[in-house]
Amino acid sequence: MKLFCLQENLAKGLSIVGRAVATRTTLPITQNVLIATDESRLKLSATNLEMAITCWLGAKVEKDGAITIPARLLTEFINSLPPDRVDLSLTQRTLELKSGRFEARINGIDALDFPPIPQIANGINTTIEVNALREGISQVVFAAATEESRPVLTGIHTEFDGDRLTLAAADGFRLAVHKTNLLSPVSGKSAIIIPARTLTELSRLLADQEEPVTITVKQPKSQAFFRLKNIEMVSQLIQGTFPNYSQLIPQSYATRAVVDVAQFSRAVKMSAIFARDGSGIVRLVITPRAELTPGKMTISARAEEIGDNIGEIDALIDGEAAKIAFNAKYLTDVLGVIHQPQVALEITTPSSPGVIRPVGVDNYVHVVMPMFVQW
Repeated sequence: MKLFCLQENLAKGLSIVGRAVATRTTLPITQNVLIATDESRLKLSATNLEMAITCWLGAKVEKDGAITIPARLLTEFINSLPPDRVDLSLTQRTLELKSGRFEARINGIDALDFPPIPQIANGINTTIEVNALREGISQVVFAAATEESRPVLTGIHTEFDGDRLTLAAADGFRLAVHKTNLLSPVSGKSAIIIPARTLTELSRLLADQEEPVTITVKQPKSQAFFRLKNIEMVSQLIQGTFPNYSQLIPQSYATRAVVDVAQFSRAVKMSAIFARDGSGIVRLVITPRAELTPGKMTISARAEEIGDNIGEIDALIDGEAAKIAFNAKYLTDVLGVIHQPQVALEITTPSSPGVIRPVGVDNYVHVVMPMFVQW
């Protein structure tokens, strides 16, 4: 192998595939990055056996070849170089890198020993707008479970139905459901569970993308492929049955309060400072409009040995007065991903789930379990 490319392009490519490099593994080669020539371009691949990322870079290829090199070492060296041309040449299993007055030699492992990257095959195939997919991921991924006790809850339930894509995540304490449109419809209805980590990494990759994303689900449902411009990502799917989340969304309410998102978020963050020493609990008291006073929502927190705080914001209230308590983090998480100026909080009883919906759109709903407190 013999080629040259620009340092900034190589550094960017390594940062892209680096998200899939294994950190703790019993298979050392998964801590390497595969460097190969592919039709006059430079191909970089990495995998942790659950997820794989491949990207292609522009390069001047003089001789074909392939090798795997320790990812961390190579990335740190390339990032240290000045923005200049980098020459790569392979002699047996040693990769030689030269850039200006700097050079290095790194011993690698034969490319044939690298785990094979699954290829895109036939299956469910569709495309989606980049911004729609990014927003959908951001509004659900934080609600997935992080503990492995129930593996299906560490994933995002992804349902394709005609020209609709529904993403749902739940961790036992909260549920987030986002619906969006596909650019190309699928035939029939199909559902898979994609690891939350995969979609988190995919969201990062989408930051520099403008072209639509192609999604392919290999049949039988074992892998999902995502094709971006010059990047491909493949992920194993989580096998199992996701809970029937639709029955967890309350269909009615006793009290509905519409508030400003920025004001609500600020008040919750203030209370969260005191809630840290009080089990993370913030209390909401909703007071409907009286004769001379507008409707309001009071947000408070109390820590026995520290102190307490109270904040108040205006609210348009439909229904009766209400009280409910939530984990402060759950509220700040969901308010941080809502882009509309107003949000509606729907409550039935202090011990029933609260429902949060952005005002003006009907494609997102978030359900939060309440905390039990002495009022």
